Amino acid sequence: MPEHEEAAGAAAAQGRLGAAELGREPGERASLVQFSSAFCQPCRATRRILAEIAGMVDGVEHIEIDAERNLALVRALGVEKTPTVLVLDGAGRIVRRAAGMPRKADVIAALGAAV
Repeated sequence: MPEHEEAAGAAAAQGRLGAAELGREPGERASLVQFSSAFCQPCRATRRILAEIAGMVDGVEHIEIDAERNLALVRALGVEKTPTVLVLDGAGRIVRRAAGMPRKADVIAALGAAV
C-alpha cells in the first residue's frame, strides 16, 4: 500500500483529519468537508450551502474534496456516494456525517455540536 494511502487509513482509523488528508488547513473552530464528483448535481447545491454557512461563522472552513482523485481517503472513510459531508471539530475529529444534499438547518445544527 502506498504511503499516502496508509496515512489516509491511519487518519480515518483515528477519526481525525488534518491538512495532510484534507489538502489544506482545516478551520480553527470547525470544518465542513464535502466529498464531490464531477457530474454530481446535488454537489453543486451542497457547495453553495456549505460555503454560505462557513462564511457566516468565524473559524469555520468549507473544504471540498474530489472523491475520484482521492480514492484512498474515500475508501478509508467509507464514502459511498456524493455528496457526503463530514463536520469536523477544531481538532479534526469527525462529529457528524451525512450522505446526500443536506438541509441548511441540519448543517447549522451539526456545526453547533462541533464548535
